[in-house]
Amino acid sequence: MTEERIALRDTVRLLLSRASDVRTAMESELGYDPALWKRLCADIGVAALAIPERFGGLGAGIAETAVVLGELGRTLTPAPLLGTTVAVQALLASGDDDACARLLPEIAAGRIATLVWSDAQGTWGHPPCVADGQRVTGQAHYVLDGDIADTVLVFALAGPEIGLFEVRPDAPGLVRTSTPALDPTRGLTTVTVDSPAVRLGGDLTSALPLIRDLACVALSAEQVGAATHCLNETVAYSKERVQFGRPIGSFQALKHRMADLHVLVETARATAEAAAEADENTLPVLAAAARVHCTEAFQTVVAEMIQLHGGIAITWEHDAHLYFKRAHGTARLFGGPRDHLALFTSSRRDGTR
Repeated sequence: MTEERIALRDTVRLLLSRASDVRTAMESELGYDPALWKRLCADIGVAALAIPERFGGLGAGIAETAVVLGELGRTLTPAPLLGTTVAVQALLASGDDDACARLLPEIAAGRIATLVWSDAQGTWGHPPCVADGQRVTGQAHYVLDGDIADTVLVFALAGPEIGLFEVRPDAPGLVRTSTPALDPTRGLTTVTVDSPAVRLGGDLTSALPLIRDLACVALSAEQVGAATHCLNETVAYSKERVQFGRPIGSFQALKHRMADLHVLVETARATAEAAAEADENTLPVLAAAARVHCTEAFQTVVAEMIQLHGGIAITWEHDAHLYFKRAHGTARLFGGPRDHLALFTSSRRDGTR
């Protein structure tokens, strides 16, 4: 964490502490707070962080975006940054400078983008859509913020290649259906497309692993932010909750459990930060390691949060159940931990460092 990243974190944290209302946002028609998203983009430039300066961005990188996602995860603030970040990485990987010059400045200013790529099993690398010339057909699932996105990018099979296609949000044959999900703070959409489309760049088959790895880096940062909050809230509650005439946090057994959770969260943080700083040679291994460890750490910490808060944690009024749902909802995004554990093992076997 450089001084610049600490300042970025503190600025985002201050804004969210003042303006983020998770319950109101998740229950609204759009599923997020447009006014807050506008402030995040206009005042701080969160959507522009990972966009090069020549395309209207700030030219920072995925590590800076990860700082912001960590704060959004800490508060569970519904915001379309994760889906937009993944779409930006796909657009940059296309190598289509004309498309980047046309789309990225608007995305940097707050235009919501989404990437359509996942089949019903959530598989990455096997697009459910097919391109025939300048037309794309198929149905994709678990699309992040797909129902509210202004820029819709679709991975589709184009013969032996995998291409990236842009579909206008108002294109005929494009149907975007909001999907009820376990996590009410995360917007998922089923996208059915039978529409004209414009291909961006060439064959992206070899770029898919990179895009997936960067998506996992971003998601891992969000998970660490949420896990940190869960631990802090649990420690604070253990100091306040009195049982047998003394705070439950004074019992030795609970002290040991808190210490174990602290180690788990800090190792997850270190893994996520290492993945965010990785170069192209180490990224595959570190992204897979972060995806596995941060997922398991978040699930473990939130389970302890539920138990140590007692019956209050499962009431609708308490936020513990929202973190529990977020932990299990994120476990399947961009492939589950088992998928990435296999990638990690394969990369190590091939000699990747």
